[in-house]
Amino acid sequence: MTPLLLWIITLAVAYLIGSIPTGYLLVRTFRNEDIRETGSGNIGATNVARSGAKGLGIATLVLDALKGALAVVIAQHMAQATGFPNGYSLEAVAGLFAVLGHVFPVWLGFRGGKGVATAAGVFAAMMPLTTLICVGIFAVVFMLTRYVSLASIVGAISLAVLCIVFDSRRQPIVDLVYLAMPVLVIAKHHGNISRLLAHTEPKFGTKPTA
Repeated sequence: MTPLLLWIITLAVAYLIGSIPTGYLLVRTFRNEDIRETGSGNIGATNVARSGAKGLGIATLVLDALKGALAVVIAQHMAQATGFPNGYSLEAVAGLFAVLGHVFPVWLGFRGGKGVATAAGVFAAMMPLTTLICVGIFAVVFMLTRYVSLASIVGAISLAVLCIVFDSRRQPIVDLVYLAMPVLVIAKHHGNISRLLAHTEPKFGTKPTA
């Protein structure tokens, strides 16, 4: 297999894995509802939990994270099986494509979630200890503010910074991925950022207005 074909196959698989709309499928299957018509309309774990299905919200969170981790693991095995010399970069870019799949799923007209859980899964597969630290940062911000969006943004930025600083295997393309994922997450939170600045962002446990 040529390096180009390896990249194409691996990234296509990563995107398709990431594009599986787990929150949408779980709510549709177990509640016969369209999560896109509830609350904020987002298919992610927070909106699923806010819809009254906390168990499905937890399941969505776990499965969305697993999508990111799985994309990295598959890329790792593909690189090892083919003797590809730059497997770490392939893993990182595959992780980014999984997040892109979650944010822009082909099955839902390219309108998906915000990528937080899937990105966390990618980081966990590549830098588990650093990710655990940033989960702690997320938890602290969330407990102090009750804003999932703010905790997600702070956690995403912290992950990028800490991974770039502490990743002993870092490469230029990996650094770009570490930067690209929080930028994507922040961009998808543009509405939340506007509401945070306007002091209208709903805290967790309250119903969002948009």
